[in-house]
Amino acid sequence: MKFCMLTTFFGPHSFGGDAAYVDRLSRALARRGHEVHVIYCADAFEAVRGDHPERSYEPVDGVTLHPLRSRWGILSPLSTQISGQPTLKKSSIREILARVRPDVVHFHNISLIGGPGLLRMGQDSVRFMTAHEHWLHCANHLLWKNDEKSCDSRTCLSCVLRAHRPPQFWRHTGLVKRSLDCLDQLIFPSHDAMNRHRSVESSVPRTVLPYFLPNEWSGGVEHAPRAIGDRPYLAAAGRLVRMKGFQKLIPLMARFPRIDLKIAGTGPFEPELKRLAENLRNVEFVGLCDRQRLTRLFHGAEAVVVPSLFPETFGYVVAEAFAVKTPVIVHRGGGAIAETGELSGGGIGYDDSDQLEAAILTLLHDPKLRDRLAERGYSVHRNEWSESSHMDRYFAMIEEAKAGRDKPHAQLQPHPHFGDRMVRDFDRNSV
Repeated sequence: MKFCMLTTFFGPHSFGGDAAYVDRLSRALARRGHEVHVIYCADAFEAVRGDHPERSYEPVDGVTLHPLRSRWGILSPLSTQISGQPTLKKSSIREILARVRPDVVHFHNISLIGGPGLLRMGQDSVRFMTAHEHWLHCANHLLWKNDEKSCDSRTCLSCVLRAHRPPQFWRHTGLVKRSLDCLDQLIFPSHDAMNRHRSVESSVPRTVLPYFLPNEWSGGVEHAPRAIGDRPYLAAAGRLVRMKGFQKLIPLMARFPRIDLKIAGTGPFEPELKRLAENLRNVEFVGLCDRQRLTRLFHGAEAVVVPSLFPETFGYVVAEAFAVKTPVIVHRGGGAIAETGELSGGGIGYDDSDQLEAAILTLLHDPKLRDRLAERGYSVHRNEWSESSHMDRYFAMIEEAKAGRDKPHAQLQPHPHFGDRMVRDFDRNSV
């Protein structure tokens, strides 16, 4: 089959997160003999990258990249942001789709490549969209209010203005609903993410399909003895932005002079975080890590701490820790982070700094508990979050979409993601 992935950021022009999933899905499809085309907006990356470096990226055989560049530069993604339509990219996208004639068109983060208007393209194909962020019901994408806290009330206009984003009047026109109704399936990486989208009106069927890591991602590190040095350490990773919560974690290390904290990643909040850590000799910033460095970093850690302050839709860091048999300590205010990191059985959740301190001490002084959590997390990685499980479900969804095209929309059953108890917990507790 032929697949087209449409997303804003990808490959060398990306920040991680949704781009990592698109890359992993594309490679998994190519390994199975399918032809994959990835259409993305290089102009959008240049518009928002700041000092973020381009990534080293080489597509595998079977995956073709189509980076969109306009002679209008930043005006291309800006016009999409304002109009909710592909505007200056429309003809290029249509030409690629007409030439490739894909069997499946899968939309991802489309905020700056085409907006909701993009979902009307590819009508002869099976059409999926994965909601990697909260863009469908949040103009700032992340339910992160005024760059200060998780959204607790709808004051969207002031929030958008403070974020220096252009107005998005199309959000009040019904365009989102009309566009979503063109899809065969709307996919969420977690139950928490799907529950938070309840207010998004559409008749499109919805289901949960968790992220996965490729079979070879860990490189076998998880089977090697854990290298224990003179000083135990905690690991953390992610884009260095305020919403990731590293500023809440760093000061706590003053209470643990015999434990190190190693933070992987880069981002615009990095200078502030380094100032916060300048008198803490046990805090180290290790920079942007490739896969091999990250697996070694996580494997040697006592735990991976995920202090996110906003509702993430999955949290790849949790999956990456589980893949190398390392438990996690997750902030329950991080949305799906609590679902994937705590309710999965592979980690400990916390609400405040005292609980975080207690969780760290627990894992340091109870190695048997640490090992049990590590094994549970690894089991989730090998089963529910495995590449084979994900791809079996993905192809089943394609067949269901083909069979159901002439039938009224009906909700698919959610992926059996940790069982009914988790679904009930998040139905009761989610916003």
